[in-house]
Amino acid sequence: MSAFVSLIGAGPGDPGLLTLRGKAALEAADVVLYDYLASPELLRYAPQAERIFVGKKGFSEYISQEDINRLIVEKALEDGGKRVARLKGGDVFVFGRGGEEAEACLEAGIPFEVVPGISSAIAAAAYAGIPITHREAGSSFAVLTGNEMLRDDERLDYRAYAGIDTLVFLMGVRTLPRIVEKLLAAGKDPGTPAATIQWGTTPRQRAVSGPLADLPRLVQEAGIEAPAVTVVGEVARYRARLRWFDRGTLFGRAVAVTRTREGNSRLGDLLRQRGARVLEVPLIRHEGPQDPQTLYRTLSEVANGAYRWLLFTSQQGVSATFAALDEMGFDARALAGTLVAAVGPATARELEARGVRPDFVPSQPGALHLGRELPARPEQAVLHLTSQLAEDALERSLEERGLTLARVEAYRTLPAEVSEEARAELAEAEMVTLASGSAARAFAALAGTDFPVAVMGPQTEAAAREVGFARIVAASEPSLEALVEAVERGLNS
Repeated sequence: MSAFVSLIGAGPGDPGLLTLRGKAALEAADVVLYDYLASPELLRYAPQAERIFVGKKGFSEYISQEDINRLIVEKALEDGGKRVARLKGGDVFVFGRGGEEAEACLEAGIPFEVVPGISSAIAAAAYAGIPITHREAGSSFAVLTGNEMLRDDERLDYRAYAGIDTLVFLMGVRTLPRIVEKLLAAGKDPGTPAATIQWGTTPRQRAVSGPLADLPRLVQEAGIEAPAVTVVGEVARYRARLRWFDRGTLFGRAVAVTRTREGNSRLGDLLRQRGARVLEVPLIRHEGPQDPQTLYRTLSEVANGAYRWLLFTSQQGVSATFAALDEMGFDARALAGTLVAAVGPATARELEARGVRPDFVPSQPGALHLGRELPARPEQAVLHLTSQLAEDALERSLEERGLTLARVEAYRTLPAEVSEEARAELAEAEMVTLASGSAARAFAALAGTDFPVAVMGPQTEAAAREVGFARIVAASEPSLEALVEAVERGLNS
Protein backbone atom coordinates (compact mmCIF):
# COMPACT_ATOMS: atom_id res chain seq x y z
CA MET A 1 0.00 0.00 0.00
CA SER A 2 1.34 3.44 -0.88
CA ALA A 3 0.73 6.75 0.86
CA PHE A 4 -2.10 8.88 -0.48
CA VAL A 5 -4.02 11.87 0.87
CA SER A 6 -7.56 12.95 -0.02
CA LEU A 7 -8.37 16.54 0.92
CA ILE A 8 -12.16 16.37 1.13
CA GLY A 9 -14.64 19.20 1.39
CA ALA A 10 -17.30 17.94 3.81
CA GLY A 11 -19.84 20.58 2.85
CA PRO A 12 -21.56 23.11 5.12
CA GLY A 13 -23.10 20.78 7.71
CA ASP A 14 -25.92 18.78 6.15
CA PRO A 15 -24.37 15.30 5.73
CA GLY A 16 -26.46 14.80 2.60
CA LEU A 17 -24.41 17.47 0.83
CA LEU A 18 -21.22 15.40 0.79
CA THR A 19 -20.24 14.60 -2.80
CA LEU A 20 -20.17 11.05 -4.13
CA ARG A 21 -16.42 11.39 -4.70
CA GLY A 22 -15.98 12.45 -1.07
CA LYS A 23 -17.97 9.43 0.12
CA ALA A 24 -15.82 7.08 -1.97
CA ALA A 25 -12.63 8.60 -0.55
CA LEU A 26 -13.87 8.13 3.01
CA GLU A 27 -14.80 4.51 2.32
CA ALA A 28 -11.24 3.85 1.11
CA ALA A 29 -9.48 5.66 3.97
CA ASP A 30 -7.25 4.11 6.62
CA VAL A 31 -7.17 7.33 8.66
CA VAL A 32 -9.63 10.24 8.84
CA LEU A 33 -8.62 13.63 10.21
CA TYR A 34 -11.77 15.67 10.71
CA ASP A 35 -12.51 19.14 12.02
CA TYR A 36 -15.16 20.96 14.01
CA LEU A 37 -17.34 21.95 11.05
CA ALA A 38 -17.39 18.54 9.35
CA SER A 39 -20.55 16.63 10.33
CA PRO A 40 -19.60 13.68 12.60
CA GLU A 41 -22.28 11.68 10.77
CA LEU A 42 -19.97 11.49 7.76
CA LEU A 43 -17.66 9.23 9.76
CA ARG A 44 -20.19 6.43 9.22
CA TYR A 45 -18.69 6.09 5.72
CA ALA A 46 -15.33 5.16 7.24
CA PRO A 47 -16.04 2.66 10.05
CA GLN A 48 -12.78 0.90 9.25
CA ALA A 49 -10.59 3.96 9.68
CA GLU A 50 -8.65 5.45 12.57
CA ARG A 51 -10.36 8.73 13.47
CA ILE A 52 -8.52 11.80 14.70
CA PHE A 53 -10.22 15.05 15.66
CA VAL A 54 -8.17 18.09 14.63
CA GLY A 55 -10.89 20.66 15.09
CA LYS A 56 -10.67 24.37 15.34
CA LYS A 57 -13.55 26.26 16.90
CA GLY A 58 -13.93 29.98 16.54
CA PHE A 59 -10.76 31.73 17.62
CA SER A 60 -9.54 28.98 19.96
CA GLU A 61 -7.35 26.53 18.09
CA TYR A 62 -7.09 23.11 19.61
CA ILE A 63 -4.30 22.22 17.20
CA SER A 64 -2.24 24.50 15.00
CA GLN A 65 -2.34 24.32 11.22
CA GLU A 66 1.34 23.40 11.19
CA ASP A 67 0.62 20.45 13.51
CA ILE A 68 -2.24 19.34 11.24
CA ASN A 69 0.04 19.46 8.20
CA ARG A 70 2.65 17.42 10.07
CA LEU A 71 0.05 14.86 11.21
CA ILE A 72 -1.30 14.39 7.68
CA VAL A 73 2.21 13.59 6.44
CA GLU A 74 3.06 11.32 9.40
CA LYS A 75 -0.12 9.28 9.05
CA ALA A 76 0.25 8.96 5.28
CA LEU A 77 3.79 7.57 5.67
CA GLU A 78 2.95 5.31 8.63
CA ASP A 79 3.47 1.54 8.27
CA GLY A 80 4.70 1.77 4.73
CA GLY A 81 1.93 4.03 3.51
CA LYS A 82 -1.72 4.71 4.35
CA ARG A 83 -4.69 6.41 2.71
CA VAL A 84 -5.48 9.54 4.69
CA ALA A 85 -8.76 11.42 4.37
CA ARG A 86 -8.59 15.02 5.56
CA LEU A 87 -12.24 15.96 6.09
CA LYS A 88 -12.75 19.71 6.14
CA GLY A 89 -15.92 21.75 6.61
CA GLY A 90 -17.22 23.49 3.50
CA ASP A 91 -14.85 23.52 0.53
CA VAL A 92 -11.18 22.63 0.76
CA PHE A 93 -9.92 25.78 -0.94
CA VAL A 94 -12.48 28.40 0.23
CA PHE A 95 -10.86 29.85 3.35
CA GLY A 96 -10.11 26.29 4.45
CA ARG A 97 -6.30 26.40 4.33
CA GLY A 98 -6.44 23.37 2.08
CA GLY A 99 -3.76 24.89 -0.10
CA GLU A 100 -1.31 24.71 2.80
CA GLU A 101 -2.14 21.06 3.41
CA ALA A 102 -1.69 20.28 -0.28
CA GLU A 103 1.70 21.99 -0.21
CA ALA A 104 2.69 19.89 2.82
CA CYS A 105 1.87 16.73 0.87
CA LEU A 106 3.80 18.01 -2.16
CA GLU A 107 6.90 18.80 -0.10
CA ALA A 108 6.77 15.31 1.48
CA GLY A 109 6.41 13.64 -1.90
CA ILE A 110 2.98 12.24 -1.07
CA PRO A 111 0.42 11.98 -3.89
CA PHE A 112 -2.84 13.76 -3.08
CA GLU A 113 -6.21 14.68 -4.51
CA VAL A 114 -8.58 17.55 -3.83
CA VAL A 115 -12.26 16.69 -3.53
CA PRO A 116 -14.20 19.96 -3.67
CA GLY A 117 -17.05 20.48 -1.23
CA ILE A 118 -20.13 22.68 -1.25
CA SER A 119 -19.14 25.97 0.35
CA SER A 120 -21.24 27.42 3.13
CA ALA A 121 -20.94 30.73 1.29
CA ILE A 122 -23.56 29.46 -1.13
CA ALA A 123 -25.28 26.63 0.76
CA ALA A 124 -26.11 28.49 4.00
CA ALA A 125 -27.74 31.28 2.03
CA ALA A 126 -29.65 28.79 -0.13
CA TYR A 127 -31.01 26.94 2.93
CA ALA A 128 -32.11 30.31 4.31
CA GLY A 129 -34.01 31.06 1.10
CA ILE A 130 -31.46 33.57 -0.25
CA PRO A 131 -30.19 33.14 -3.83
CA ILE A 132 -26.65 34.49 -4.12
CA THR A 133 -27.50 35.78 -7.59
CA HIS A 134 -30.83 36.70 -9.12
CA ARG A 135 -31.56 38.22 -12.50
CA GLU A 136 -33.54 41.05 -10.91
CA ALA A 137 -31.38 41.62 -7.83
CA GLY A 138 -27.76 40.68 -8.36
CA SER A 139 -25.45 39.40 -11.08
CA SER A 140 -22.17 39.52 -9.15
CA PHE A 141 -20.98 38.32 -5.78
CA ALA A 142 -17.81 38.19 -3.70
CA VAL A 143 -16.91 35.88 -0.83
CA LEU A 144 -14.84 37.49 1.92
CA THR A 145 -13.48 36.43 5.29
CA GLY A 146 -14.35 38.42 8.36
CA ASN A 147 -11.08 37.36 9.94
CA GLU A 148 -9.27 39.94 7.85
CA MET A 149 -10.85 42.59 10.09
CA LEU A 150 -8.66 41.34 12.95
CA ARG A 151 -5.45 42.18 11.14
CA ASP A 152 -3.59 45.39 11.73
CA ASP A 153 -2.62 45.47 8.06
CA GLU A 154 -6.16 45.25 6.70
CA ARG A 155 -6.08 43.86 3.20
CA LEU A 156 -9.65 44.55 2.16
CA ASP A 157 -10.36 47.75 0.28
CA TYR A 158 -14.06 48.11 1.01
CA ARG A 159 -14.44 50.78 -1.64
CA ALA A 160 -13.60 48.13 -4.23
CA TYR A 161 -16.30 45.80 -2.91
CA ALA A 162 -19.08 48.28 -2.16
CA GLY A 163 -20.26 48.18 -5.78
CA ILE A 164 -20.57 44.38 -5.96
CA ASP A 165 -24.22 43.24 -5.87
CA THR A 166 -23.85 40.53 -3.19
CA LEU A 167 -21.21 40.24 -0.49
CA VAL A 168 -20.86 37.04 1.54
CA PHE A 169 -18.78 37.10 4.73
CA LEU A 170 -17.50 33.89 6.32
CA MET A 171 -16.19 33.80 9.89
CA GLY A 172 -17.47 37.31 10.45
CA VAL A 173 -19.76 37.29 13.50
CA ARG A 174 -17.20 38.61 15.93
CA THR A 175 -16.14 41.37 13.54
CA LEU A 176 -19.61 42.16 12.15
CA PRO A 177 -19.88 45.66 13.70
CA ARG A 178 -16.58 46.64 12.10
CA ILE A 179 -17.52 45.07 8.77
CA VAL A 180 -20.75 47.06 8.65
CA GLU A 181 -18.93 50.21 9.70
CA LYS A 182 -16.45 49.80 6.85
CA LEU A 183 -19.17 49.06 4.28
CA LEU A 184 -21.15 52.13 5.26
CA ALA A 185 -18.02 54.26 5.15
CA ALA A 186 -17.33 52.91 1.65
CA GLY A 187 -20.75 54.10 0.48
CA LYS A 188 -23.00 51.09 0.98
CA ASP A 189 -26.62 52.14 1.57
CA PRO A 190 -27.55 51.63 5.28
CA GLY A 191 -30.88 50.20 4.14
CA THR A 192 -29.27 47.44 2.03
CA PRO A 193 -30.97 44.09 2.86
CA ALA A 194 -28.72 41.78 4.86
CA ALA A 195 -28.93 38.51 6.78
CA THR A 196 -26.77 36.40 9.08
CA ILE A 197 -27.27 32.61 9.17
CA GLN A 198 -25.90 30.45 11.98
CA TRP A 199 -25.33 26.69 11.54
CA GLY A 200 -26.68 26.90 7.98
CA THR A 201 -28.05 23.69 6.38
CA THR A 202 -28.44 21.94 9.77
CA PRO A 203 -31.47 21.55 12.06
CA ARG A 204 -29.75 24.07 14.35
CA GLN A 205 -30.02 26.76 11.68
CA ARG A 206 -31.09 30.21 12.83
CA ALA A 207 -31.17 33.42 10.84
CA VAL A 208 -31.87 37.11 11.30
CA SER A 209 -32.38 39.65 8.56
CA GLY A 210 -32.85 43.40 8.29
CA PRO A 211 -31.23 46.59 7.02
CA LEU A 212 -27.43 46.49 6.91
CA ALA A 213 -27.05 49.26 9.49
CA ASP A 214 -29.18 47.33 12.01
CA LEU A 215 -27.68 43.88 11.44
CA PRO A 216 -25.05 43.91 14.25
CA ARG A 217 -27.73 44.81 16.78
CA LEU A 218 -30.14 42.18 15.43
CA VAL A 219 -27.45 39.50 15.55
CA GLN A 220 -26.51 40.39 19.12
CA GLU A 221 -30.13 40.44 20.30
CA ALA A 222 -30.77 37.03 18.70
CA GLY A 223 -27.64 35.55 20.24
CA ILE A 224 -26.29 34.47 16.86
CA GLU A 225 -22.76 33.10 17.18
CA ALA A 226 -20.22 31.28 15.03
CA PRO A 227 -20.31 29.42 12.77
CA ALA A 228 -22.29 31.89 10.71
CA VAL A 229 -22.49 33.39 7.24
CA THR A 230 -23.52 36.97 6.51
CA VAL A 231 -25.09 37.97 3.19
CA VAL A 232 -25.30 41.64 2.17
CA GLY A 233 -27.25 42.66 -0.94
CA GLU A 234 -30.68 42.99 -2.50
CA VAL A 235 -30.91 39.18 -2.80
CA ALA A 236 -31.39 39.01 0.99
CA ARG A 237 -34.93 40.31 0.43
CA TYR A 238 -35.89 36.94 -1.02
CA ARG A 239 -35.63 35.16 2.34
CA ALA A 240 -39.15 36.25 3.28
CA ARG A 241 -40.47 34.71 0.09
CA LEU A 242 -38.21 31.72 -0.58
CA ARG A 243 -37.62 30.52 2.98
CA TRP A 244 -38.04 26.74 2.91
CA PHE A 245 -35.68 24.68 5.05
CA ASP A 246 -36.63 25.95 8.49
CA ARG A 247 -40.30 25.51 7.64
CA GLY A 248 -40.04 21.73 7.50
CA THR A 249 -42.66 19.83 9.48
CA LEU A 250 -39.99 18.47 11.84
CA PHE A 251 -37.50 21.32 11.71
CA GLY A 252 -35.26 21.36 14.77
CA ARG A 253 -37.06 18.46 16.48
CA ALA A 254 -34.74 15.85 17.98
CA VAL A 255 -35.63 12.33 16.83
CA ALA A 256 -33.66 9.28 17.90
CA VAL A 257 -33.36 6.63 15.20
CA THR A 258 -32.60 3.24 16.68
CA ARG A 259 -30.49 1.30 14.24
CA THR A 260 -30.42 -2.47 14.40
CA ARG A 261 -28.37 -2.84 11.23
CA GLU A 262 -24.93 -1.58 10.34
CA GLY A 263 -24.51 1.06 7.67
CA ASN A 264 -26.51 4.05 6.62
CA SER A 265 -29.98 4.84 7.85
CA ARG A 266 -32.52 5.62 5.14
CA LEU A 267 -34.99 6.47 7.90
CA GLY A 268 -32.57 9.10 9.18
CA ASP A 269 -32.32 10.60 5.70
CA LEU A 270 -36.11 10.83 5.39
CA LEU A 271 -36.35 12.60 8.74
CA ARG A 272 -33.59 15.04 7.79
CA GLN A 273 -35.50 15.97 4.65
CA ARG A 274 -38.21 17.30 6.95
CA GLY A 275 -35.68 19.25 9.01
CA ALA A 276 -35.35 16.90 11.99
CA ARG A 277 -32.21 16.69 14.09
CA VAL A 278 -31.51 12.99 13.86
CA LEU A 279 -29.76 11.17 16.69
CA GLU A 280 -28.67 7.83 15.25
CA VAL A 281 -28.34 5.27 18.01
CA PRO A 282 -26.93 1.85 17.11
CA LEU A 283 -28.52 -0.59 19.54
CA ILE A 284 -27.56 -3.91 18.08
CA ARG A 285 -24.51 -5.31 16.38
CA HIS A 286 -24.29 -8.54 14.48
CA GLU A 287 -21.66 -11.23 14.47
CA GLY A 288 -21.28 -14.53 12.73
CA PRO A 289 -22.95 -17.65 14.14
CA GLN A 290 -21.50 -19.37 17.18
CA ASP A 291 -21.28 -22.61 15.19
CA PRO A 292 -20.56 -21.71 11.53
CA GLN A 293 -20.02 -25.34 10.56
CA THR A 294 -23.66 -26.12 11.34
CA LEU A 295 -24.73 -23.23 9.12
CA TYR A 296 -22.47 -24.40 6.29
CA ARG A 297 -23.75 -27.96 6.58
CA THR A 298 -27.35 -26.77 6.57
CA LEU A 299 -26.80 -24.60 3.48
CA SER A 300 -25.25 -27.59 1.72
CA GLU A 301 -28.42 -29.53 2.55
CA VAL A 302 -30.49 -26.64 1.15
CA ALA A 303 -28.48 -26.78 -2.09
CA ASN A 304 -29.19 -30.53 -2.27
CA GLY A 305 -32.95 -30.03 -1.91
CA ALA A 306 -33.37 -31.16 1.71
CA TYR A 307 -35.83 -28.34 2.52
CA ARG A 308 -38.94 -27.33 0.66
CA TRP A 309 -39.25 -23.90 2.32
CA LEU A 310 -36.60 -21.44 3.46
CA LEU A 311 -37.88 -18.61 5.69
CA PHE A 312 -36.28 -15.20 6.29
CA THR A 313 -37.59 -12.92 9.02
CA SER A 314 -34.99 -10.14 8.81
CA GLN A 315 -32.77 -8.34 6.37
CA GLN A 316 -29.77 -9.34 8.46
CA GLY A 317 -30.74 -12.99 8.06
CA VAL A 318 -30.57 -12.55 4.30
CA SER A 319 -27.20 -10.78 4.50
CA ALA A 320 -25.72 -13.42 6.80
CA THR A 321 -26.99 -16.29 4.67
CA PHE A 322 -25.55 -14.91 1.46
CA ALA A 323 -22.26 -14.10 3.20
CA ALA A 324 -22.04 -17.76 4.24
CA LEU A 325 -22.94 -18.94 0.74
CA ASP A 326 -20.18 -16.76 -0.65
CA GLU A 327 -17.65 -18.22 1.78
CA MET A 328 -18.69 -21.68 0.62
CA GLY A 329 -18.23 -20.74 -3.04
CA PHE A 330 -21.99 -20.74 -3.70
CA ASP A 331 -24.36 -18.05 -4.89
CA ALA A 332 -28.13 -17.59 -5.29
CA ARG A 333 -28.32 -20.68 -7.49
CA ALA A 334 -27.90 -22.79 -4.34
CA LEU A 335 -31.51 -21.83 -3.48
CA ALA A 336 -32.91 -22.73 -6.90
CA GLY A 337 -34.70 -25.86 -5.71
CA THR A 338 -36.14 -24.28 -2.56
CA LEU A 339 -39.18 -22.07 -2.09
CA VAL A 340 -38.27 -18.84 -0.29
CA ALA A 341 -40.52 -16.77 1.99
CA ALA A 342 -39.90 -13.28 3.39
CA VAL A 343 -41.53 -11.86 6.54
CA GLY A 344 -42.28 -8.49 4.91
CA PRO A 345 -41.47 -6.02 2.12
CA ALA A 346 -38.10 -4.89 3.50
CA THR A 347 -36.80 -8.46 3.77
CA ALA A 348 -38.25 -9.19 0.33
CA ARG A 349 -36.32 -6.25 -1.15
CA GLU A 350 -33.13 -7.53 0.46
CA LEU A 351 -33.65 -10.88 -1.25
CA GLU A 352 -34.48 -9.28 -4.58
CA ALA A 353 -31.29 -7.22 -4.39
CA ARG A 354 -29.43 -10.56 -4.34
CA GLY A 355 -31.30 -12.00 -7.29
CA VAL A 356 -33.96 -13.97 -5.40
CA ARG A 357 -37.63 -13.07 -5.73
CA PRO A 358 -39.55 -14.46 -2.74
CA ASP A 359 -42.17 -17.09 -3.51
CA PHE A 360 -44.27 -15.86 -0.61
CA VAL A 361 -44.75 -12.72 1.49
CA PRO A 362 -47.62 -12.61 4.03
CA SER A 363 -50.50 -10.14 3.66
CA GLN A 364 -49.20 -8.32 6.74
CA PRO A 365 -45.56 -8.19 7.85
CA GLY A 366 -44.69 -10.20 10.93
CA ALA A 367 -43.57 -13.66 11.97
CA LEU A 368 -47.03 -14.54 13.24
CA HIS A 369 -48.65 -13.76 9.90
CA LEU A 370 -45.89 -15.60 8.05
CA GLY A 371 -46.50 -18.70 10.14
CA ARG A 372 -50.29 -18.59 9.72
CA GLU A 373 -50.30 -17.89 5.98
CA LEU A 374 -47.29 -19.84 4.69
CA PRO A 375 -48.63 -22.18 1.93
CA ALA A 376 -46.72 -25.20 3.20
CA ARG A 377 -47.94 -28.73 3.92
CA PRO A 378 -47.09 -30.82 7.02
CA GLU A 379 -44.90 -33.22 5.06
CA GLN A 380 -42.72 -30.39 3.72
CA ALA A 381 -39.47 -29.53 5.50
CA VAL A 382 -39.29 -25.88 6.60
CA LEU A 383 -36.07 -24.07 7.57
CA HIS A 384 -35.72 -20.74 9.36
CA LEU A 385 -32.31 -19.01 9.19
CA THR A 386 -32.21 -16.45 11.97
CA SER A 387 -30.33 -15.24 15.08
CA GLN A 388 -30.03 -16.77 18.52
CA LEU A 389 -32.68 -14.32 19.75
CA ALA A 390 -35.41 -15.29 17.32
CA GLU A 391 -38.90 -15.02 18.80
CA ASP A 392 -40.95 -18.20 18.93
CA ALA A 393 -44.11 -16.70 17.36
CA LEU A 394 -43.24 -18.18 13.97
CA GLU A 395 -42.52 -21.64 15.34
CA ARG A 396 -45.71 -21.66 17.46
CA SER A 397 -47.95 -20.61 14.58
CA LEU A 398 -46.48 -23.31 12.33
CA GLU A 399 -46.84 -26.00 15.01
CA GLU A 400 -50.52 -25.11 15.36
CA ARG A 401 -50.87 -26.11 11.71
CA GLY A 402 -48.97 -29.38 12.11
CA LEU A 403 -45.78 -28.04 10.50
CA THR A 404 -42.31 -28.63 11.91
CA LEU A 405 -39.74 -25.86 11.75
CA ALA A 406 -35.98 -26.36 11.78
CA ARG A 407 -34.24 -23.27 13.16
CA VAL A 408 -30.54 -22.65 12.48
CA GLU A 409 -28.46 -19.74 13.70
CA ALA A 410 -27.15 -17.69 10.77
CA TYR A 411 -25.88 -14.80 12.86
CA ARG A 412 -25.77 -13.54 16.42
CA THR A 413 -27.47 -10.40 17.72
CA LEU A 414 -25.53 -8.62 20.46
CA PRO A 415 -25.88 -5.26 22.25
CA ALA A 416 -24.03 -2.43 20.56
CA GLU A 417 -21.35 -0.48 22.36
CA VAL A 418 -22.97 2.93 22.82
CA SER A 419 -20.64 5.82 23.66
CA GLU A 420 -21.22 8.14 26.59
CA GLU A 421 -21.70 10.97 24.11
CA ALA A 422 -24.50 9.03 22.39
CA ARG A 423 -26.14 8.28 25.73
CA ALA A 424 -26.07 11.97 26.62
CA GLU A 425 -27.69 12.86 23.29
CA LEU A 426 -30.55 10.48 24.01
CA ALA A 427 -31.66 12.75 26.84
CA GLU A 428 -32.53 15.36 24.18
CA ALA A 429 -34.70 13.03 22.10
CA GLU A 430 -38.31 14.18 21.72
CA MET A 431 -39.33 11.00 19.88
CA VAL A 432 -37.74 7.59 19.38
CA THR A 433 -38.34 5.38 16.35
CA LEU A 434 -38.62 1.62 16.79
CA ALA A 435 -38.77 -0.56 13.68
CA SER A 436 -38.56 -3.97 15.36
CA GLY A 437 -39.26 -5.76 18.60
CA SER A 438 -35.55 -6.26 19.18
CA ALA A 439 -35.05 -2.49 18.88
CA ALA A 440 -37.77 -1.90 21.49
CA ARG A 441 -36.17 -4.29 23.95
CA ALA A 442 -32.64 -3.01 23.34
CA PHE A 443 -33.60 0.64 23.70
CA ALA A 444 -35.55 -0.04 26.89
CA ALA A 445 -32.50 -1.78 28.35
CA LEU A 446 -30.25 1.09 27.31
CA ALA A 447 -32.26 4.18 28.19
CA GLY A 448 -35.52 3.14 29.83
CA THR A 449 -39.06 3.60 28.58
CA ASP A 450 -39.83 7.20 29.53
CA PHE A 451 -39.88 8.29 25.88
CA PRO A 452 -42.63 8.74 23.29
CA VAL A 453 -42.01 6.21 20.51
CA ALA A 454 -43.11 5.77 16.91
CA VAL A 455 -43.32 2.09 15.96
CA MET A 456 -43.63 0.17 12.71
CA GLY A 457 -45.83 -2.91 12.71
CA PRO A 458 -48.13 -4.57 15.25
CA GLN A 459 -45.43 -6.89 16.56
CA THR A 460 -43.13 -3.96 17.30
CA GLU A 461 -46.00 -2.18 19.03
CA ALA A 462 -46.73 -5.26 21.14
CA ALA A 463 -43.06 -5.61 22.07
CA ALA A 464 -42.88 -1.91 23.00
CA ARG A 465 -45.89 -2.22 25.29
CA GLU A 466 -44.54 -5.41 26.82
CA VAL A 467 -41.27 -3.75 27.90
CA GLY A 468 -43.09 -0.71 29.31
CA PHE A 469 -43.43 2.03 26.71
CA ALA A 470 -46.69 3.90 27.28
CA ARG A 471 -46.65 6.75 24.74
CA ILE A 472 -46.82 4.95 21.41
CA VAL A 473 -47.70 6.19 17.91
CA ALA A 474 -48.06 3.43 15.32
CA ALA A 475 -47.27 3.78 11.62
CA SER A 476 -50.28 3.31 9.35
CA GLU A 477 -48.42 0.76 7.23
CA PRO A 478 -45.09 -1.10 7.36
CA SER A 479 -42.92 1.45 5.53
CA LEU A 480 -40.30 3.98 6.53
CA GLU A 481 -42.38 6.76 4.99
CA ALA A 482 -45.31 5.82 7.22
CA LEU A 483 -43.00 5.69 10.23
CA VAL A 484 -41.89 9.28 9.50
CA GLU A 485 -45.55 10.31 9.28
CA ALA A 486 -46.11 8.69 12.67
CA VAL A 487 -43.25 10.76 14.09
CA GLU A 488 -44.89 13.90 12.67
CA ARG A 489 -48.24 12.97 14.22
CA GLY A 490 -46.66 12.29 17.56
CA LEU A 491 -44.65 15.50 17.71
CA ASN A 492 -47.22 17.84 16.18
CA SER A 493 -50.36 16.58 17.91
